[in-house]
Amino acid sequence: MKACSLLLLFVGSLVIGAETPSPWNIPDSNEVRHLSEVYLRDVCILPDTATGTYYMVGAGRNSVRVYTSKDLKTWQGPQTIFRTPEDIWGDIQVVSIWAPEMHKYKEKYYLFLTFDTRNKLPEQWRDWLPRVTRGSQVLVADKPQGPFKPFANHSTLPTDMMTLDGTLWVEDGVPYMVFCHEWVQIKDGTVEYVQLKDDLSETVGEPRRLFHGSDGKWSRKSPEYGCHVTDGPYLYMSKSGKLFMIWTSGGYTGYTVGIAISDSGKLAGPWKQQDEPVYQKQGGHGMLFKTFEGKLMMVLHSPNDPQAQPHIFEMEDTGQTLRIVSEFTGK
Repeated sequence: MKACSLLLLFVGSLVIGAETPSPWNIPDSNEVRHLSEVYLRDVCILPDTATGTYYMVGAGRNSVRVYTSKDLKTWQGPQTIFRTPEDIWGDIQVVSIWAPEMHKYKEKYYLFLTFDTRNKLPEQWRDWLPRVTRGSQVLVADKPQGPFKPFANHSTLPTDMMTLDGTLWVEDGVPYMVFCHEWVQIKDGTVEYVQLKDDLSETVGEPRRLFHGSDGKWSRKSPEYGCHVTDGPYLYMSKSGKLFMIWTSGGYTGYTVGIAISDSGKLAGPWKQQDEPVYQKQGGHGMLFKTFEGKLMMVLHSPNDPQAQPHIFEMEDTGQTLRIVSEFTGK
């Protein structure tokens, strides 16, 4: 959930009422439901070969929720696997969690979470949304069900930056966090990366910028603030050796997923933007994964409103780009 869409999402939730299914008003359960009956935003799916289980995580109001599946068709849950402690950032109160991702790295499980607060940064702009403490943080557990523990009482990324949507990428054995620098602080949002320590507990060195939201020809400014949003970066190494990144912004028809390509196969790039987006049907914040059978898939949420649901697509890696083959409906 991002600032450009946050107001729309909040107002929409008031209009549709508490009885409408949303990620927030479905209680924890062991119910088994079809993919088409799941409501969840900013979805991440981790195929865990150790358990033969797909873990689909998303955010509650101030928690992380998970559904589990053996076949991607039917999903059990949701169950809450993390709830924000009141003092997780000391005196700064966290009010919500955005865009959780679960990663398995060196036999441990990690949650990459974005925590949002109302704590104002020293510098504010007139006629602009509040610039607040907001950042991506890494938590660790021995099991996918948790308990997940933070390494520190602040974001893993620099605390003077408004950051979000951190994801893990390992290059030449070195872990990195790829993340977005929030448009609220810099107007033209960016995608950046920074090295992590081997246990993912802290950053090493300074972040480096990869590209701006405005670099995508398909990206459109927010009509209200004139901003270019950057959301949900996720990386995939092509069979050709090119490094692909899917990311989300406002596009021709609303929330849209585009592709950036590093021909060098390295995070440092240089990155070029594919002219046409891969998905432009009012949905986004995608991530890529492979099934236990080896098929490449993309999951995203659509529509981009309080009734958002996960949609799964089979993808083709052409070596030069990624394209959608078909939507997986589970029927």
